[in-house]
Amino acid sequence: MSDIIAYKLDGNIVDTQSINGRENAAEPIYFDNSPDALNVIRHSCAHLMAQAIKELYPQAKFFVGPNVEDGFYYDFKVDDANSKLSDEDLAAIEAKMKELAEAKLDIVKASSTKAFMSDKFKDDELKQEVLKRIPEGEVSSYKQGNFEDLCRGPHLPNTKFLKFFKLTRVAGAYLGGDETREMINRIYGTAFADKESLKEHIRIIEEAKKRDHRKLGVEMKLFTFDDEVGGGLPIWLPNGGRLRSKLEQILYKAHRDRGYEPVRGPELLKADVWKKSGHYANYKENMYFTTIDEAEYGIKPMNCVGHIKVYQSDIRSYRDLPLKFFEYGVVHRHEKSGVLHGLFRVREFAQDDSHIFCMPSQIKENILEILKFAGKIMENFGFHYEMEISTKPAKAIGGDEIWETATKALKEALDENGFKYGIDEGGGAFYGPKIDIKITDALKRKWQCGTIQVDFNLPERFDLGYIDANNERQQPVMLHRALLGSFERFIGILIEHTGGELPFFVAPTQVVIVPISDAHLDYAKTVAKELRKIGVDSEIASKNESLNKRIRTAEKQRVPMIAVLGDNEVANSAIALRDRTTREQKDMKLDEFVGLLKSKLAEVTF
Repeated sequence: MSDIIAYKLDGNIVDTQSINGRENAAEPIYFDNSPDALNVIRHSCAHLMAQAIKELYPQAKFFVGPNVEDGFYYDFKVDDANSKLSDEDLAAIEAKMKELAEAKLDIVKASSTKAFMSDKFKDDELKQEVLKRIPEGEVSSYKQGNFEDLCRGPHLPNTKFLKFFKLTRVAGAYLGGDETREMINRIYGTAFADKESLKEHIRIIEEAKKRDHRKLGVEMKLFTFDDEVGGGLPIWLPNGGRLRSKLEQILYKAHRDRGYEPVRGPELLKADVWKKSGHYANYKENMYFTTIDEAEYGIKPMNCVGHIKVYQSDIRSYRDLPLKFFEYGVVHRHEKSGVLHGLFRVREFAQDDSHIFCMPSQIKENILEILKFAGKIMENFGFHYEMEISTKPAKAIGGDEIWETATKALKEALDENGFKYGIDEGGGAFYGPKIDIKITDALKRKWQCGTIQVDFNLPERFDLGYIDANNERQQPVMLHRALLGSFERFIGILIEHTGGELPFFVAPTQVVIVPISDAHLDYAKTVAKELRKIGVDSEIASKNESLNKRIRTAEKQRVPMIAVLGDNEVANSAIALRDRTTREQKDMKLDEFVGLLKSKLAEVTF
């Protein structure tokens, strides 16, 4: 059996240095790849990395080194001039880590008062920054060899367990995440209990680099960013515009088929309405504001207030409910420069947003309809998904009773229909609990996309009402709902999930037509016209380049199908097909090719 490296006591991980005779009341954590074990392993590996850095750069000072998803990082300064490290420095740090791990150093915990630790590290300004964030009371540190750092643990009992680790990249980080403070070094890494798991993780990292949507987006000419325009503001090129348009058209029809009505709210609303909604008090730091005619306005970060105003534009009866409004609403959110990341984290994006106004008795049926809709979308794009209910956060509007009612409605809808789900305590929106739809991509990474939120608060704040069957005024429930989340983020995920091999039905260019010479150009135009009739986007590759180069260019842009045209094809109304999806090459008549494409489009139903 594996070594015991820590314990689970009252839901918390307690290391062997801290268990203090309570082993019989705790559940042992063994040295393996379980989530709890990896928590301990990676936390200790962060300290091993810091120790190695200290050995190589004796003037180094350390801030914090927490676990993150799939690994860990440490923030630090190399010296007073704060020299910057690069990825080329990682190999030397890794080598020193291996040397220290093989020294089999005991990891020893010490506890004292905050005042004592402050005096002990009085010459280390980064330790003083850490101590500012620690409440009064007992403060612990962990020491291995000559290295000691403030930490609450948990840690392994000895460095000998750390054999399978990898440092992945160097980055910069503002001290404490504050853009007004100095930028210091950050190194990311990961660790596992066995060699095979580490090897697989490294393979996934390398594959992820190849699939990086920022790289593929350039190769496929989908989008770009421009410093003159500003960070986090994507510019969609014609290929990307076609991709987005296809997504929008498919979802537009799917929404209309399900009884949704298209609406549009303004992108700029007076600040008073944001105060009424609670965004001003609870979400202001994420918004942009401006002044017009001495009145303050807020650029919308969400579409809900606009849809509330649509609801208020008429008297509503119970016979009208549910009312389903949807909009591809462009929203803006204030994001720090350091967190911007391609299409995944931007300052402007469009949501596939919807708000359903219904009676309380209609909550379950509408949630189930939304879940079926979401499932259909994920199925068509080849995603597996899971769900999580997020409950009341620390910063929220509305009383506990309203939150309990809303959360219960979500749970009952899922429970009664056999859906499995997790719980994210405190992860809800400030106005209501939610179901988050998390998809798993081809590299087994999880992404949060769609969301369903039950909201009793905003209808109350805006005094929404409807006339019931007894001619009495009642308050509706508001369901906030997005399925893709945002077009930007979803497209980024889809690019990485498929490695740029986008499904035929949304591919920006579905067929590249390659005439071998100018003599075949007229026929190429005829083929393009026939494809246009059935809604298939094509391009004619007629540049003055070699045939092979034109074909390679189409392949680099990951176009699903290439139709090569020569004398034989012109004479027989045919095409020479290269199908990227099936990796097949074959000759077929033009009408047969058109029929093939029609059938491919018909396979997809939303």
